[in-house]
Amino acid sequence: MLNSKSISVAAGLAVCFGLSSWSAITAGAAEPTAGQQVEQKFVAGDGTEVPYLLYLPEKYKAGESMPLVLFLHGRGESNGPLSVVAKWGPPLLAARGEQFPFILVSPQCPQTDSWSSSTQQTRLLELLDAMTTKYSADKKHIYVTGLSMGGSGSWRMAAANPNRFAAVVPICGSGSLNDAEKYKDIPMWVFCGDKDGVFKSNVELVDAIAKAGSTKIRFTTLENIGHNSWSAAYASPDLYDWMAKQSREIN
Repeated sequence: MLNSKSISVAAGLAVCFGLSSWSAITAGAAEPTAGQQVEQKFVAGDGTEVPYLLYLPEKYKAGESMPLVLFLHGRGESNGPLSVVAKWGPPLLAARGEQFPFILVSPQCPQTDSWSSSTQQTRLLELLDAMTTKYSADKKHIYVTGLSMGGSGSWRMAAANPNRFAAVVPICGSGSLNDAEKYKDIPMWVFCGDKDGVFKSNVELVDAIAKAGSTKIRFTTLENIGHNSWSAAYASPDLYDWMAKQSREIN
């Protein structure tokens, strides 16, 4: 397996750390404020309301271009109010007061659907287009990451839009071997615990992407860890430093 590394994680590890003609952004519980994460709503082209958490960097100024990260939560965070999306990952850190140098958009998937469905993929792209336009996101530095169901959704978005993202970080999700060729030119960092039920399929997919010619695929195996590999992954400063170094060429 190419470009892989393994790390041991103690069992008691603490987590430290445009718009379409029919789409619209609506006000949430609070107006977006630099340095804070607030609840917002977006009306997709099919008329469905998409709730999301929005974090604007402390140094954000209207009209100034900044990177953007789209975060896709796991299955459990579909159940409950929008605030549960901040249970894990970057929105958790933002809720704790961590400051990020990028715009963070964290939508909530309906309980009856999944991020990998065609319906949700369409809505995600509409939301991403709206956020990119409204907040002047830097199109050379747009990233997608997700855990579990969100990891699978990240794989799906990358396969369907290989020229859209500067980097993709799927954590303990599932992608398709048939899409290996589509991933080969995308900077990707994959995380998975070696005790996870999807570990074998992650290894096979990463190997297939490398065999397709990728020199931009990274794979981190977390030893003796089951499904929750996201706590360690999102707590790593190295991940955010790596993402910041990835850039998409725009012709």
